[in-house]
Amino acid sequence: MTIKSTTTYLKITILLVITVITMGCAVVAAETKGEPSQPVPAEQPVVENAQAAAPKYKILHIMSYHSPWEWTDGQLNGFKSALKGLDVEYKVIQMDTKNNSSEESREKIAQEAKDLIDTWQPDLVYTTDDDVQKYIVKDYINKDTPFVFSGVNADPAGYGFVGSKNVTGVIEHQHFVESVELLKKISPDVKKIAVVIDDSAFWNGVTQKMREEESQLPDDVKIASYDLILTFEEYKQKIKEYQTTVDTIALLGVFNFKDDKGENVPFQEVLKWTAENSNLPDFSFWEDRISHGALSSVTVSSYEQGLAAGEIAREILIEGKSPASIPMKPTAKGEPVINLARAKALGLSIDSEILLTAKVIDKFSWE
Repeated sequence: MTIKSTTTYLKITILLVITVITMGCAVVAAETKGEPSQPVPAEQPVVENAQAAAPKYKILHIMSYHSPWEWTDGQLNGFKSALKGLDVEYKVIQMDTKNNSSEESREKIAQEAKDLIDTWQPDLVYTTDDDVQKYIVKDYINKDTPFVFSGVNADPAGYGFVGSKNVTGVIEHQHFVESVELLKKISPDVKKIAVVIDDSAFWNGVTQKMREEESQLPDDVKIASYDLILTFEEYKQKIKEYQTTVDTIALLGVFNFKDDKGENVPFQEVLKWTAENSNLPDFSFWEDRISHGALSSVTVSSYEQGLAAGEIAREILIEGKSPASIPMKPTAKGEPVINLARAKALGLSIDSEILLTAKVIDKFSWE
């Protein structure tokens, strides 16, 4: 290599070193000024200022009955309202025991629900009404998964819930005395009541509470009979007999009446037939009965039941409370509901003061 070539090579090398040093200084200067430097490689992400994502909760809702139906939908809507603002993934299982009341059907859907609980592993299970408690929840007592119920009529102790570490909820307490008092305002001559129930075990808890409260009824009112009815034809015969033996009918269990094929007759059909063939004022404890033809009720609010259950679920999920620390108790709120179309068909005139304090349904659901 010549002296000239060597000199040229040294110059180039020096220039390269100066360039590298200059670029390094520029990067340092840029970082000092708060300007962005070269991006960090993907395998070394900057996470110092990243906010943790809000937790996503998995909630399984198991309903004893079905949807669409005002009673079940109202409970779920209330429950969701209480959890508004939380990131929740819901899954829903319908036992549908009002339409499919066989033991085989109940056991089958119960096993499907248990399989989902075990595989999906929800953060909380929300259960409504009594069948799901009997067929599913009782098998998870004192397990890790929290269970919150609403719409339960039977004594929770009967399901083994009292003293359990993971089950709590909202008891359904019907407004029996209040419903009779409302009916007396509409039809003052009411004195003798026939109570209609089907063969669902659900009604045992309801009628037990009614018996306990009979002493609180107006002095001239009494229960003439609690009648267990199995078929729609038998129901029709009973309604005809009642026309001359009692003054009013409490329409409670109207879901499991069998037709001549052994299938459940839809309760809407039962109530429509009743409105068209009975001249007696009737009452119940749920708004869906009133919209389908019964005269009046001080109703149990499905929304309030679900809302109260949702508030309990929020305490468990957000505040970390143990279900065992949250008491099982009923909601207190009831709403007077009157079917004005039924009143007109019966020739009853209702004072405006009564109507102003009640929810009024002005036509039958089938019109």
